[in-house]
Parts: sequence; C-alpha cells; structure tokens
Amino acid sequence: MAEHPPNHPTTHVLILFIFLISSTVISTKPACNKMDQDTLWSSFDLPSSRLNWSSDDCCHWEGITCDIAGRVAHLSLPSKGLKLKGGNIFPLSLIGNLTHLTHLNLSHNSLEGSLDQTGFFSSLSRLEIIDLSYNLLSGELPFSLPSSNIRMLDLSSNHFHGAIPSSFFKQAWNLTSFNVSNNTFSGAIPSSICLHSSPLIQVLDFSVNNFNGSISCGVGKCSKLQVFRAGHNNFSGILPNDIYDATKLEEISLPDNSLYGAISERIVNLTNLRILEFNFNGMSGVVPRSIGKLSKLKLLLLQFNNLKGFLPSSLMNCTNLIELNLGYNSLEGNISVLNFSKLNQLTKLDLGSNYLTGVFPISLYSCKSLRAIRFTINRLEGEIQPEILSLKFLSLLSLGYNRLTNITGAMKILMHCKSLVFLAFTGSFVGEQMPANVRMVDFDGFQNLQFLSLANCQLTGQIPTYLSKLKKLEILYLANNRITGSIPSWLGTLPRLYSLELSSNLLTGEFPKELCRLPMLVSGGFVVQGAKKDLELPLYRPFDHRAPILEYKYFPILIGVSNNTISGNIPIEIGQLQHLHQLDLSNNNFSGNIPDQISNMKSLEHLNLSMNHLSGKNPIIIDKPYILERF
Repeated sequence: MAEHPPNHPTTHVLILFIFLISSTVISTKPACNKMDQDTLWSSFDLPSSRLNWSSDDCCHWEGITCDIAGRVAHLSLPSKGLKLKGGNIFPLSLIGNLTHLTHLNLSHNSLEGSLDQTGFFSSLSRLEIIDLSYNLLSGELPFSLPSSNIRMLDLSSNHFHGAIPSSFFKQAWNLTSFNVSNNTFSGAIPSSICLHSSPLIQVLDFSVNNFNGSISCGVGKCSKLQVFRAGHNNFSGILPNDIYDATKLEEISLPDNSLYGAISERIVNLTNLRILEFNFNGMSGVVPRSIGKLSKLKLLLLQFNNLKGFLPSSLMNCTNLIELNLGYNSLEGNISVLNFSKLNQLTKLDLGSNYLTGVFPISLYSCKSLRAIRFTINRLEGEIQPEILSLKFLSLLSLGYNRLTNITGAMKILMHCKSLVFLAFTGSFVGEQMPANVRMVDFDGFQNLQFLSLANCQLTGQIPTYLSKLKKLEILYLANNRITGSIPSWLGTLPRLYSLELSSNLLTGEFPKELCRLPMLVSGGFVVQGAKKDLELPLYRPFDHRAPILEYKYFPILIGVSNNTISGNIPIEIGQLQHLHQLDLSNNNFSGNIPDQISNMKSLEHLNLSMNHLSGKNPIIIDKPYILERF
C-alpha cells in the first residue's frame, strides 16, 4: 500500500483522530476517590504542616499517588511536621480507611499513639511498605502482622515498648526488612523469625533497645539475611552457633552488650561479610586465625573485649579493610612482623591499650589512605621515621605510653605533616629534653594542629617559643613534666586556645596577665569554631569508656597550673575570662587578696585556689578535676 505524504489530508485526519482518542482517555481517568480524599482532609492538621492540598483532586496532591482506579495507593509525607487533626492519636485516625494503600511513609513527623488496640494493620491489608520511623508512637506491637503482603516495616526511633510477640512474624511471608531500633523493647528476640516464616528476610535491626537474655538460635535459618543488628542492648551469653550458617550475611553488628565466649573459626563461612562489630562486649579467645578469608571485610571493630594472643598474619589479606579497631584488649606479640602494606584502603587503625611490642610498623607507611593511627599504651620502641610523611591524609596520631625515643627528631619530622590535627605523645619519650627551638624557630609546620599533648613525659627544659606560631592550636597539655622557667606571655595571643594544662611542673614567676586575654575564653568563640569538628577516633575517659569524646568541643575549657611554684598576685584581669569553665591555681605560692573579679567569671564551674598564701574572702572552692590522661 502506498504511503501518504506528510501533508496529505488523510494524514491530518489520522493525527486528529489519535489526539481525540488520547484526550478522551486522559479526560476519563478517574479522579481521586471521594472517600479517600475526605479521609486525607480529616486526618491531618494541615496548618501545622507545610502541605499545600488546595486542588480538587487529591491524586495531584503532594505526597499522594493514586492507582488506575483513583484510589490512594502511596502516601509519602516524611519530614512534614505532621500532626493528626484534633489531637487524635494514631490508631484513632481515619487513615485506616485508605484501603488501597500499598506504600505508607510518615517518617520524621510528630505522630502519637499506639498500634496495638485497633485493626489498623488489618484494615490496610494491601500495605507492602510501612515507614513510621522517627515519630512519637508508643505502646506494644500487635499480636501479629495480619497481612502477608508487608515487605518492609520500619518502626525505629519511637517509644514502643514491651516484648515482640513470638507470633508477630507468623504471616510475614514476604517480609524482607524489619527495623525496630531505638525504642525501649525488652525481652528476647523471637527465635521463630525464620524457622516457620519470613523466608525472605534480609535486614533485622533490633539495636538500641532493652532486649536481654541470650541471642537465641534461629538467626542461622534466615538463609537470605544480609544485615543483623542488635547492638546497644543487654544481651548476654555466647553467640548462637547457627549464626555462622547465615552465609549471605554482610553485616553483624552487636556492640555494647555483655556477650562473651570466643569468635568461632566458623566465621570464615561468612565470605560476604563486610562489617563485623563486637566492640564493648566480653568476647574472649583469639582473633580467628583464618580471618583473612573474609576478603570483603571493610570494618572490623572488636575494641573493648578480652581478646588475647597474637594478631594473625592472615588479617593482612583483608585488603578491603577501611577501619581496623582492636584496641583495649590483651593482644600481644611483635607488631612489626605484620605486613600492612596490602591494606591500601585502610583509613583508621586503632590497636591502643594492648601488650604489643616491636617498633612502629614501617609497612604502615604504605597505607596511603590512613587518617588516624593509635598505638597508645603498648610497648613499642624506636623512633618516628621520615617515611611517615608519605601519609598525606594523616590527621590523628596517638602514640602515648610507649617506649619511643628522640622526641626532637619526631617533632621535626611531624611538623611537615600538613594534615595533622591531633598529636598525642602522652607518657612517651620519658625523661628527654623538651624539643627546643634549634632550627625550628622560623618553621611553618604544624599549621593545622589543634591538639598537642606532651603530658606525663617528665620532659625537661622550657616551653618552646615555636608553639606561639600554632595559630590553630586549641588544646595544649604539658602537665606532669619537669618544665622550668615562667609561663610565657605569648600563650595569651594564641587565637583558638581554650584548654591549657601546665600542672605539676617546675614553673616559676608570675601568672601572666596576657593569659587573661585568651580570645576564646574572653569571647567564647569556641562555641562556633569547635561545634562541628569530629575526632577521627573517639577518646575514652579512664572510668567511663562508654561515654567517649567524639568532638573537640567536649574537651574541658580550662586553665590548670597547679603544683608549680608560681608566685605573685592573682591578676584582677582574671575576671575577663567569661567563658572559662575550670580554673586550678592550687598548690603554688600565690599571695595577696583573692580578687573580687573572680565573681565575674559567669561560666566557672570548678575552682581550686587551695594551698597558696592568699587572703581575703574565700570564694566557694570546687575541686573536681577532669580526668583525661590516656590519649
């Protein structure tokens, strides 16, 4: 058949016909079901939200998707500040009338009420996705999920409590993700999750609740399980042996419980594992010798346990490791025999608080991505080598309480680490000379350094003047040394310094007035400048390990010069330190009157003027020193 040219009259008629048919189809598409529209109108308090539901057809409203029959199928309104109209609590709302709803996302709102009293779930029998996370919902869970259609249920970050009924998963044949983290659930995790139901489950998150008892067998029956999280609970006992049968597992996260026993060598069955997190438990035994078979492992977090023995050489085959943390255990052996050079993706390494020996591993200098290294409280020896400068991203270096030597050489090398922000040699280089100014007076190093600790080293000499060039320095700890001379007045010119500890030295002279003009303590600029800076590795208080310091802003705002032989008057300018929290001038030779201006220090929380020769009216003395020694 011959084709018609583009301008042929028949062609025009055909195009017009197609247009009319399309228009008819579009115009006959059902509008939003009136009952559904009324339900939406009557359920939510629109003035309190940011919704604009002004059109006549709810299928065109924000967050609403209708099916081909004009029934509301998707209701997705996260982070809208939603409240229910008239103060209704959640199960009493009319939302249960949206009987064609398949996707419900009302997360990050202010919804209240419970799910345990009405037929809320049963009236929404078509639901597949339910996300009610980050609301104010409470009460207990219903006896069971009535619908086998539900694929994802997220009730995290609410106020739910009670036990999860063992029958809850009875009909959950299509459930793939179940998240109840950050509530106050108690009791045990139902062992029946995958025994008789939920064959498709991939994600189980029970973390941050009050679950207790042992983790029952049954997890291993979840043949498709990829993520198992149950950290920050009260679980005890040993790991269920069948957990090593869930070979699809990519993440096991069980931190901050009371689990004990050994990590079985069977863990190498979990070849898909990317995250293994058992920190803050009582795990014992050794690190599995064949752990190197977990080649996909990215995070290995086993700190704060009772692990012992040597680090297996196979660990160096985990070439995808990004973070390796085995700190606060009882590991031993010569660390320098391990070859870290294959761990080229490693960014954080924490082996602090163990019994490791040897020299600082030279092979670590090949890990070009390293940002944080901590070997604090071990038995390492030797010197810092110039090759450390190849770690261009190194931000945190903590080598305190080791047997290192040549602190001057170390400082001369490290001052060229341009990314270095945190440097702690606390308790190392014992008895050496404080790095002096030889060839360092005109240096431009340490220009990003914010934290420096040379405390508890019994260093001799004086406070070196090159520190005056560290314009980003915020925290300086030089306590428990044998430093002589006077407190230099230039310390008061450091624009960001807000935490200064010089206690337990041999300092003489007077307390410099310039120190009363520290910009951060006069203006309080640390509130802004320190607000969002995170530490690459958390720091732990000696008696409260589970409340780590994660940001610079949590360091004490202090001036401490106790246990020296400082003399003269306390300068009246001390009252200018409006934002100082702690002032310790105890056990010195201060004399004269206690200045009234101390009463102007509105932020002062802890004050110690004892063991001096002061006269006049004594202010209230509060002696509550901070404890932050082991970095």
